[in-house]
Amino acid sequence: MRADSPDSDGQPPDSHGTYPLSHFSRYAHAATLSDVNQKSAELSASVRNFSVQLSPTPRGARLARLLATEQLRSWGLPLDPARLLVAELANNAADHGRVPGRDFRLTLYVVGDTLRIEVTDTRGEELPRPQCPSPGAESGRGLLLVEALALRWGVTEGRFPRKTVWAELRCTPPEPTF
Repeated sequence: MRADSPDSDGQPPDSHGTYPLSHFSRYAHAATLSDVNQKSAELSASVRNFSVQLSPTPRGARLARLLATEQLRSWGLPLDPARLLVAELANNAADHGRVPGRDFRLTLYVVGDTLRIEVTDTRGEELPRPQCPSPGAESGRGLLLVEALALRWGVTEGRFPRKTVWAELRCTPPEPTF
């Protein structure tokens, strides 16, 4: 049916080329909105994700931690040690992965009982390596912290010049307190 042809009742379509609801009656067997919502609820219970692009600055790293904290809270997941991992990975992206004019991306995935934290930056040639700093050093312990807190962690090289540093945690909702 063309947009400017009359409908089944012989009425011309309105000026926007839309059709009366009766025109769509042949689609009555399609899923209803409540069916879609139910399926979405089932999916969201097992797979959740959150992603945001941020500036590679100390402010962007801080915002990554704050946004991750609020997202974890909304999902009903424990905040620690996840927000510590987000803070470290985002800070590394702001300090070591910074390229002027290029942002970094924070992504959180929950699949089953595993939380995966990913931070993607545009310094693919700068791969992180944990190292033991000298006792008097004021920095350099971040990846040791990630290694100690995460179930597992690693680096995935993306399309040049990107890399993603990720860490995974087992996550279970906090026990209710009475």
